[in-house]
Amino acid sequence: MQGTIKRVIRDRGFGFIRSAEGKEIFFHRSSLEELNFDVLKEGQAVEFEMENGPKGPRAVAVRPGEN
Repeated sequence: MQGTIKRVIRDRGFGFIRSAEGKEIFFHRSSLEELNFDVLKEGQAVEFEMENGPKGPRAVAVRPGEN
């Protein structure tokens, strides 16, 4: 799937991605591949997979996308 970083909560180690379909999807810093959590920017393009987590859908295998 493709999306953009919507929000990053640095002190908690997670954030949210807005999918191409407009849905908001949770991600944890441990799910990042080839990305540095500390320099993620809102609006940055990413690609990711989705899985069902304990509180609903979450993004995994988050990697850089094409701008």
